[in-house]
Amino acid sequence: MAVGKTHFPDMPCIEGLRLGTARAGIKKADRRDLVIFELAEGSHVAATFTRNAFCAAPVHVARRHLADGAPRYLLINTGNANAGTGESGMQDALACCAALAERTGQLPEQVLPFSTGVIGEPLPVERIRGGLDEALASLDDGQWQAAAEGIMTTDTRPKGATRTIMIEGQPVVINGISKGAGMICPNMATMLAFVATDAAIAHDTLQTLLRESVERSFNRITIDSDTSTNDACTLVATGRGVAIESDEALATFARALDEVLLSLAQAIVRDGEGATKFVTVVIEEAASVDEALAVAFSVAHSPLVKTALYASDANWGRLLMAVGKVPIEHFDVSQVGIDINGVTIARQGGRAQEYREEAGAAVMAEEEINITIRLGRGTAREQVWTSDLSHDYVSINADYRS
Repeated sequence: MAVGKTHFPDMPCIEGLRLGTARAGIKKADRRDLVIFELAEGSHVAATFTRNAFCAAPVHVARRHLADGAPRYLLINTGNANAGTGESGMQDALACCAALAERTGQLPEQVLPFSTGVIGEPLPVERIRGGLDEALASLDDGQWQAAAEGIMTTDTRPKGATRTIMIEGQPVVINGISKGAGMICPNMATMLAFVATDAAIAHDTLQTLLRESVERSFNRITIDSDTSTNDACTLVATGRGVAIESDEALATFARALDEVLLSLAQAIVRDGEGATKFVTVVIEEAASVDEALAVAFSVAHSPLVKTALYASDANWGRLLMAVGKVPIEHFDVSQVGIDINGVTIARQGGRAQEYREEAGAAVMAEEEINITIRLGRGTAREQVWTSDLSHDYVSINADYRS
């Protein structure tokens, strides 16, 4: 189940980057579950990673290898997270890097590993080794959709976004894919996202661009308030195109990068496990950005709000509850107002005099819902995106390891 109809976009090729996939049988037979990105020499790579204290072995290894510089390959497997696996998990992640390095004539430190899937189970290293030759043999610059399918777990559809912009009279391509449908409440990254451009961008600038764009996109979504152990988002610049150096060029590139990352982030919410609604929570008139985000996530995380959304029940009292439980000093609740899809439900902290239950039920039945909450405290405004909570979410996660 997913919200809205989407199609995987036609993704232009990016000079200096090839992708390959394999069916390694990591968890299920006859499905793509191993993906390789091959990066041209001289490519720069930026990344953000989860802050979960139990971050997975591949996160530790990828951070370390990224710090060493000069990555040439990204190695991604699904079906097994290699998280909660201790020292043996670290050795398994390193063994996979070494196996790919041996086949490509690179150093193990030039391979960045990424894993997603079941937590707490040993990584099937031999199956990954066994799939490497197939993945390498399939390397091609047009394999974006195959790669997007290869990183899926409980996703129901592949997720991709692309933009082509003109900078100094030359086209610059930005492509990205992401995966994720549950255990989604990113903290510095997302479940998994891989974005690439043919532009030439200095490494430190690339890292800044990614960190700021992630904050405006992946760090503004939640499905179930759980931050994954394996979150990672990478941005590759192959350097085969125009150099992004001037303030004007950087601003143009940053806007396009924001569009790609936001599209990928929202696609994750639309494909949330069991989702039937795509919900935007907007907080206005907050005293600060932090305050606005705290209230927005309180609403977006609330199981009571999310189940009311699933039931198309305009139970606006649950919204008041979610706002009120945020510890805000000197909060005058009599200033709070709430609109849902343009219907004013609450004003001055209580039910709006003109509100009718039929109007609330009608807008709550829509697939796309915009909840706007005004705090009456200042001028700060923020928004986050979430989904409802359905019976299917419970079923999917109850049966996840079956």
